[in-house]
Amino acid sequence: MRWHLASVSFHSRAYRRRAGLTLVAAWGFGTSLAFAAAPVLDHLFPSAVQSGATNSITLVGKFDPWPPALWADSPGFTFLPATNASAVRVIVAPSVRAGPHWIRAHSPDGASIPHLLVVTPNPLILEQEPNDSFQKPQRIPTLPSVVEGRLEKSGDVDSYSVALKRGETLVSWVDAFTLMTPMDLALRLIHTNNVQLAWNHDSVRSLDPFMTWTADQDGTYVVQVFGFAYPAESDVRFAGSPRGVYRLHLSTGPVLQHTLPLGAQRYTNTLLTLHGWNLGTNLLPIAFHPTEPEWVRPGFAEFQPPEFSEALEVPVGDGPEGLESEPNDTRDQANGVDIPGAISGDLNRPGDVDRFRFIAKKGQLLALEVQATRLGFPLDSWLKVEDASGKELARNDDAASADPRLDWTAPQDGTYFAAVGNLIHTGGTELRYRLQLQPSKPSLQVLLADHAYSVEPGKTNEIKVTLTRLQGFNASLRVRAEGLPPDVIALPVDVAPTAVDATLKVLARTNAVPFSGAFRILAAETPSGREHVAVHSLATTGENNGVPQGFNRLLREQISEVWFTILPATNSVPKPKG
Repeated sequence: MRWHLASVSFHSRAYRRRAGLTLVAAWGFGTSLAFAAAPVLDHLFPSAVQSGATNSITLVGKFDPWPPALWADSPGFTFLPATNASAVRVIVAPSVRAGPHWIRAHSPDGASIPHLLVVTPNPLILEQEPNDSFQKPQRIPTLPSVVEGRLEKSGDVDSYSVALKRGETLVSWVDAFTLMTPMDLALRLIHTNNVQLAWNHDSVRSLDPFMTWTADQDGTYVVQVFGFAYPAESDVRFAGSPRGVYRLHLSTGPVLQHTLPLGAQRYTNTLLTLHGWNLGTNLLPIAFHPTEPEWVRPGFAEFQPPEFSEALEVPVGDGPEGLESEPNDTRDQANGVDIPGAISGDLNRPGDVDRFRFIAKKGQLLALEVQATRLGFPLDSWLKVEDASGKELARNDDAASADPRLDWTAPQDGTYFAAVGNLIHTGGTELRYRLQLQPSKPSLQVLLADHAYSVEPGKTNEIKVTLTRLQGFNASLRVRAEGLPPDVIALPVDVAPTAVDATLKVLARTNAVPFSGAFRILAAETPSGREHVAVHSLATTGENNGVPQGFNRLLREQISEVWFTILPATNSVPKPKG
């Protein structure tokens, strides 16, 4: 039996179902799935596949009957199930874009929550048990390498040996929490005699660890991976389960930490100086011209110079990118910044405050934000706006993230100052930030609380859409569904300029044929027709993405291909008791 590729292709204002599409079912919303047996996909192991190759993976979860079908968010995947439950071969076409992709398991009775499967051009190195003991580690013959591993039992510790020369810097990090693995992992580096040399538990960006260490002598060293349950449990012990999947990155080659400036201007060459590890001494600035859609994370572009095995996510903006020039503590010393524009700096000494001068017109609405924590820098920053006399006009230290943001309206024509400081008053060149100023443009976010919806034949359901209007967005909208089957009636809904939500009613005909497939919700501005695609966020602090506290940062966080199911008619007939 062959599983056909399930894929979605979006072209501006059209939704196409591609040939060979196999889309069957989804978790219900507003209707009971009491008699359904939807597959439960808890994880994929390994969590990466090589492009242009045939790969073997294991589906972790519950699949009764076997096999379910699999759906991918991009064309080029072919899934071939083995006869034994959970084993699958995955053929990945060379055309599939490298990076994280959404995968679902589905059957006629339902579908799983999406999970991430990373596509890489490099061959995979799989963990080989037993490797618990530091005395018998798995040897990693070449660097850089990425190991696909799993802490699959309680108390599991995975050990890997690497050969280092004196002066070489080993850079190692783990993707696990950001892959929706319910574990809080740690990294440890030891000598072969079990003497600890370095360790890390959490990075700034997430609960996943990041560790660097420079060898003081030639030798063999052991990197160990272990972890604790997430959410935390009352008994502190090394945890493990079939869901304990991770990707361990090991490199003595060039690894980017950041660039200077920290961001790049869209559709324009920005000269970036590279900063990181093992970069050499004759490294020249590289021109970066972000042109591709911001696929993985809105507001960021992937920057991967030649000779680098990993890409860096670089923030992008609409204006020029500058660098701070010290001294700039006072208003008289303030650096100028364009609007739109951004400037990168650091709070390099205790008590340092950086000021930047800009010109605004009366009534001009501006968005000012600092990016520091989200870029991986350990800076708890504050941001304020002052007038020419030094009077504070607005201040913020935490917005939606740990970084500050201000939406501010200039009270009159004049020169103003943006000031950036550190809440805990420490200093150092590692306390970097990017300050971005731009006109606040009216914008709209169209959000869905669920990734999947269902309806029984002859019944109705509702799809609730949240319309987050930002910076005075006040357009009338028409909300509609795109890609639903003919047996479903979903009339568009017209939304007033002040409305912040909409409800799309969905009716399945009495004789509706069972269906499951990806579809989209769109909100079109009237009368211009400009469309906004609704998304569901898998990164959350709620309880809808696999663990009670949620995964607040993922390798990829949003999905626009939500799911719709017409349940089989038999599912709507109650089973007899007894």
